[in-house]
Amino acid sequence: MDNRTPLSELRLITPPAEPALLLTDAAEAVAELKRRYKAATGFLQEKFIAVMAGAMPEGHYRAYYPAVGITTNSFAAVDSRLSFGHVAEPGSYETTITQPDFFEGYLTQQIGLLIQNHGVPVRIGISDTPIPLHFAMDEDAYVEGAIEDVLHRPLRDIFDVPDLNTTNDQIVNGLTQPSPDMPRPLAPFTAQRIDYSLARLAHYTSTSPSWFQNHVMFTNYQFYMDEFVAFALRALEDPHSGYDAFVEPGNVVTRRGGQRGVPSGRQPQMPAYHLIGPNHSGISMVNIGVGPSNAKTITDHVAVLRPHVWLMLGHCAGLRNSQSLGDYVLAHAYMREDHVLDDDLPLWVPIPALAEVQVALEQAVAQVTGLVDYGLKKIMRTGTVATIDNRNWELRDQSGPVQRLSQARAVALDMESATIAANGFRFRVPYGTLLCVSDKPLHGELKLPGMATSFYKRQVAQHLQIGVLALESLRDMPLEKLHSRKLRSFDETAFL
Repeated sequence: MDNRTPLSELRLITPPAEPALLLTDAAEAVAELKRRYKAATGFLQEKFIAVMAGAMPEGHYRAYYPAVGITTNSFAAVDSRLSFGHVAEPGSYETTITQPDFFEGYLTQQIGLLIQNHGVPVRIGISDTPIPLHFAMDEDAYVEGAIEDVLHRPLRDIFDVPDLNTTNDQIVNGLTQPSPDMPRPLAPFTAQRIDYSLARLAHYTSTSPSWFQNHVMFTNYQFYMDEFVAFALRALEDPHSGYDAFVEPGNVVTRRGGQRGVPSGRQPQMPAYHLIGPNHSGISMVNIGVGPSNAKTITDHVAVLRPHVWLMLGHCAGLRNSQSLGDYVLAHAYMREDHVLDDDLPLWVPIPALAEVQVALEQAVAQVTGLVDYGLKKIMRTGTVATIDNRNWELRDQSGPVQRLSQARAVALDMESATIAANGFRFRVPYGTLLCVSDKPLHGELKLPGMATSFYKRQVAQHLQIGVLALESLRDMPLEKLHSRKLRSFDETAFL
């Protein structure tokens, strides 16, 4: 083959085909997925290295994602309190799998529940979805364009590349309509969708996705990140904290008892910091910056990691004259004027408060402030948080916005919280919001530099402490209790 061979005449070259296996042990099933995935990606890496070293391609090289499936002929007699771990009705279900080493714990749990709840084996085989070369390479490998300099023909002629036509959110958006002869989805995300997000996470946060923990906080101010860094370094000095290491942008790692790594001087778009606990039980925190677009972007990608919970901690405008700067707002409802999710989650879809998360946040506020019951009302309100997409909304004619805010009974306004909560609902990730009032624009108290600096110094440390305490209490809660049934629809995937 030379660079003049038409694409239609290129021979398809794949690894040797293997039959599917039926397995009744989750650990064995995951081990088989790991073996098949390693063989597939190893094949692509080997061929790419050879081509880049000057070998003439023999054709179009292709390998496929492994897949796990289940076929059941009866309804499962499962605990009705469980929101995951079983399929909705008899039939055949399947999902493609990527990076099973990274997702080993998750896959072992989900596959184990399937076997336990249905009493049938799982099927481990090879899918018909090609693995794009970009996703088969190591995280820091450079692929795009390099092969064209060697062969003088497009990369996609020799290897498969990401296909955005099949990388979408049809499953989580409830829009899949598989044909009767095709398996139904077993998991909320396909392998290629997951790979796409893992690559985006590394790009936006400047940390490997493998560092992300199961408990995530988002914020809209770097002040919170500075306080989180200080808290994390103190935690590593405490032998009873339960945390093992701390990771900063640039994958800079500080381990217990060791010297702090040298932080990267260049900050990424949405820097992430990770306080590492055993089995990903620690806390990750991301500064998403300002605006609903960033909020949607980062949660679109963090969602594929299947975190146990995420929280929004940030600043907001207080809308009631009775509020004071530094007061807290615990969101019980959301007024969505962010618009970035309108096509994925229509405005008529309610975003419910999740009792487990709400209780954890309220109890954390009480514990940190020392206020309880009626006394807590002095510094915290519950109610509707409005999220908008216009940072300078105060400059608009106030009659329209203020009327809507009043009709919605809103108590606070920001640019991220409803987006993060709505995406949590969409992706079946438990969510919560605790904001801190930093200005009251409707009452003449604008966020000005001097006022802001004093406020930040006084309040950020306490607010962060509340968020950490809430996540630590949720960490101790069984996953089947934390993962509310309110997040699941009529016909859900078995995998969480």
